[in-house]
Amino acid sequence: MINYNPMKNPILSLLFLCSCILSGQEPVDYVNPLVGTDSKPSMSNGNTYPAIAMPWGMNFWTPQTGKMGDGWAYSYAADKLRGFKQTHQPSPWMNDYGQFAIMPLTGKLRFTEDDRASWYSHKSEIVKPHYYSVYLADHDITTEITPTERAAMFRFTFPENENSHVVLDALDKGSYVKIIPGERKIIGYTTKNSGGVPDNFKNYFVMVFDKDFESAKTFSGEQLLEGQEIETDHAGAIVSFKTKRGEVVIAKVASSFISYDQAELNLKELGTDDFEAIKQNGRTAWNKELGRIKVEGGSVDQFRTFYSCLYRSLLFPRKFFEYDANGNVVHYSPYNGEVLPGYMFTDTGFWDTFRALFPFLNLMYPELNSQIQEGLANAYKEGGWLPEWGSPGLRNVMVGNNSASVVADAYLKNGNNQNYDIATLYEALIHGANNAGPLTAVGRAGVDYYNKLGYVPYDVDINENAARTLEYAYDDFTIYQLAKALNKPKKEINLYKKRSLNYKNLFDPETKLMRGKNENGEFMTPFNPFKWGDAFTEGNSWHYTWSVFHDIQGLANLMGGNEAFAAKLDEVFSLPPVFDESYYGFIIHEIREMQVANMGQYAHGNQPIQHMPYLYNFAGQPWKTQYWVRETMDRMYTPAPDGYCGDEDNGQTSAWYVFSAMGFYPVCPGTDQYVLGAPLFQKTTLTLQNGKEISINAPKNSDTNKYVNELTLNGKTYSKNWLSHKELMQGAVLNFEMTDTPNKARGTKSEDFPFSLSNEK
Repeated sequence: MINYNPMKNPILSLLFLCSCILSGQEPVDYVNPLVGTDSKPSMSNGNTYPAIAMPWGMNFWTPQTGKMGDGWAYSYAADKLRGFKQTHQPSPWMNDYGQFAIMPLTGKLRFTEDDRASWYSHKSEIVKPHYYSVYLADHDITTEITPTERAAMFRFTFPENENSHVVLDALDKGSYVKIIPGERKIIGYTTKNSGGVPDNFKNYFVMVFDKDFESAKTFSGEQLLEGQEIETDHAGAIVSFKTKRGEVVIAKVASSFISYDQAELNLKELGTDDFEAIKQNGRTAWNKELGRIKVEGGSVDQFRTFYSCLYRSLLFPRKFFEYDANGNVVHYSPYNGEVLPGYMFTDTGFWDTFRALFPFLNLMYPELNSQIQEGLANAYKEGGWLPEWGSPGLRNVMVGNNSASVVADAYLKNGNNQNYDIATLYEALIHGANNAGPLTAVGRAGVDYYNKLGYVPYDVDINENAARTLEYAYDDFTIYQLAKALNKPKKEINLYKKRSLNYKNLFDPETKLMRGKNENGEFMTPFNPFKWGDAFTEGNSWHYTWSVFHDIQGLANLMGGNEAFAAKLDEVFSLPPVFDESYYGFIIHEIREMQVANMGQYAHGNQPIQHMPYLYNFAGQPWKTQYWVRETMDRMYTPAPDGYCGDEDNGQTSAWYVFSAMGFYPVCPGTDQYVLGAPLFQKTTLTLQNGKEISINAPKNSDTNKYVNELTLNGKTYSKNWLSHKELMQGAVLNFEMTDTPNKARGTKSEDFPFSLSNEK
């Protein structure tokens, strides 16, 4: 029996003290944007950068330690800053577009990125979602940034110096700057990108100071010029001042993908507010979004980890639209280069984010996701395909046709309450499901084989074929679900239901794992289930075998029943972290991250297996889900710069934590169900956009009390291993009785198991 008098229990006394301390804080105070920044190509602890931005903002800002074109724009271990970059980078592997950098300095005029760089220390760095401050030691300057969605304000505090400067570096690959001293202004554009843009792509910028220039120069590459306008491969501008000690210079900056005039309109987001007001507005905006989920009864580090993950879950996909002079929503199309009406979002890869990030938006932000769906319809109309990885337009990365999941889940959960063009989106899904696209990551590579044979063969020169097959089958399930909801013809509905069972074609009864299959119907040989890549994507057969989100019971039946299935799940954790990297020829970072995690073959640092701990619920052993989910949260996440166990990936790995900490997870987007785990906190309150509340109470929760003994839903005993989205959206009270001993009687009956297609009546 746990003693709840904090004066008599030292552990609870500490927890009580933490709760008292935490009660005076606001959610944004727990966010550490540096989580994940202690990374490098060979080992990802997140591969993030500190995004100084508004939720889903069009423009982010980040301090820049890396050189131009380096995807690792900010590395925690670096000693120097080269500038402060406007960025649209979703990940270092995708790199950036529409970027330019700003850097203040003193003394001799130094404008190249190495010469202007300054030593700095994390001890003199303040990093918040809405505010950044750092002391540049070599220049004796404090630089502060606070953003809006499309603009930002800089506050430079200079020393006494006859030669104080601000460099605006428009970077290479084609750029332009023009200094207008009479208006204290710099305008220009950058075309630097990493692909996925039309030929006319430009990011137009404007920067306005509150102090007259003593002098103004431009540069081209490493050559300093006297003129005030330059169009070249690598253009930049330098404005100079005389400053007194402690003198503050304010600079306002904004950009647009449409035009200079639109950039000026975007600059008006700052209005007449001063720096402190913009900073407070940003703090208020972040607290509004972060505060929609309130957690209580946990440690300081758990609070910090939770809200840092929630912050990352609210950044992507970014807004790629702007407001014209009449307040209308318009966007530059990254698909055809035209300026068109309507919404557009980008910088997300559905291979990652269909799993948890988009279901999170459907739960907490259905109105925003309605706009995202409008943007997807626009993307299809403008480019002829739905983007599987957009940054900002079509990119040839990853596998699958997971736009089907993103579209279907949004409509099935909230479509009746939202207004967007689902007819066009359904047309886009059917088009993508039955055609190979202009890139192998668009539409379906190997579609003719898949539709004829029921799988993409191993021996027809289509890489990662087994992964494609498994994901196509799940995507077909989501089309089947959407087709039913839209009352499509019976023949069409049945076609996609039939195709959703194609996963069975790759199940090897000998190894009881998924295995590549040749065109002649024979399994590929030799087969090493520990081999990464080859037939699979950034994983091995032990990771991808579980990618049957929609029919776990069908998979369990293939394995010999629920006991055999659960035993196979156990093996994932009990096997040693051995691997075969021969397909790549070197150890990719995802392999190394699995190896060092000490959780067997469970590779939480990458997406394919992240749902796997929840699958014990389908086999009548929910207590194992409760154990392994808590283990993963406790061991794989911290609020430190090395706080992730692999790529964070645009909110997906963060959304996994957010869902798991709440006590449930969307194993199969495209259904109404969330699969139960166990909550991390003693109390969590969700405020939904419809005004309803979900209250999740677990007063006995602790480090040892990680198991669910009993659950009531709205006051009634609840034995099922899943929750209904529809029911939650009406408001709900969940009371978890937590214990330190697994309850092996609860959730063990087949009628308590989550949805599987094989059980559909």
